[in-house]
Amino acid sequence: MILIPFIIWMLFFDENSYLVHRKFDKEIEDLESSINFYKNKIEEDKNTIKKLQDSLELERFAREQYLMKKENEEIYLIEFDTISKK
Repeated sequence: MILIPFIIWMLFFDENSYLVHRKFDKEIEDLESSINFYKNKIEEDKNTIKKLQDSLELERFAREQYLMKKENEEIYLIEFDTISKK
């Protein structure tokens, strides 16, 4: 008889209850996924930095990302209309 209220108390009302542990486990999973995301981003950035050591890659990056151009050179940007007309 005493065991049932004790179990109920430990599962739901205690500060170390199952619900609190479940919430903390979910928070840990979210943080671990964030860590993995940022580790992947760091690895991609390291690869980008390594590629940019080459002057040709640096020039290509500047042209694509910052729309830079050489002297006496013209750049044409082509934009496509993505809105479908009915």
